[in-house]
Amino acid sequence: MEAEALHSLAEHVGDAFADAVEMILGCRQRVIVSGIGKSGHVARKIAATLAATGTPALFVHAAEAAHGDVGMVSPGDVLIVFSNSGATVEVQPLCIYAKAIGCPLIGVSRNPNSLLMRTADLGLLLPKVEEACTSSLAPTTSSTMMLALGDALAVAAMRARGLSGSDIRALHPGGEIGLFLRSVEDVMHSGDRLPLVGLRTPMPDVLVTMTEKRLGVAGVVDDEGQLVGIITDGDLRRRARNVVFGTAADVMTHAPRTIARTARVQEALEMMNTHRITVLFVVDDRQPRIPLGAVQIYDIAVPPAPGAAP
Repeated sequence: MEAEALHSLAEHVGDAFADAVEMILGCRQRVIVSGIGKSGHVARKIAATLAATGTPALFVHAAEAAHGDVGMVSPGDVLIVFSNSGATVEVQPLCIYAKAIGCPLIGVSRNPNSLLMRTADLGLLLPKVEEACTSSLAPTTSSTMMLALGDALAVAAMRARGLSGSDIRALHPGGEIGLFLRSVEDVMHSGDRLPLVGLRTPMPDVLVTMTEKRLGVAGVVDDEGQLVGIITDGDLRRRARNVVFGTAADVMTHAPRTIARTARVQEALEMMNTHRITVLFVVDDRQPRIPLGAVQIYDIAVPPAPGAAP
């Protein structure tokens, strides 16, 4: 039922959606989002989504607005009010105040004749569909449509502004998004922590380097400092005869995979998963054979949630 309602919503909103996006883009200050009840929960989420996608936004509780919080609304803002009926008493003072100070108002409701939609400068009309609950009374389908519509407004505004991955990262410095949008250079092991050995380094010394640097590998460089090979735990097992008396050149795997220092962490993780490796050496685009660092999968892989299936 809710899925069908979303299809109906897409066909129902029409040109008003594009007008609402233009109004948001033209906002000189903040987008104020409000509602009460389930619509209020949706409004709070949409305010957060707008802010997270490059549109300064603030949630104002409709009931608190009538007791002083209307002071958060200014003429340079744009106000979006969610109300399924459009006649909820608590939202009326906020709408009246917005009109009085010249703050543009976008109303979201299923009732075109409601006070909210009559007051609004622009109305986004929801299709009249049944709620998903057994009594068709509790907000379910209607709140889902509001949520989808609000997200669509936020994403459309984000795309119109041309926000890049770097912009999104700046707005999400924590969590998985922040990590995946960081550059490899930000998380790599470098300097004294980089496990590098020469071609002629005796294998016992290679083992010491691998143990001390604790990345499970050693990069092998030639006399010019160019990366020519890698030694992993697998190489040690496959060439066990050379581990005691051989050199790094005898045991290494040639032409190891590398990644540019400017690449995103997500790209590094995808590469390691695709090729079933745990370490990538990091290089510069201008000197693709000179190792600058190394990134290990355990530094960037997001652990599964407790109780998640393996």
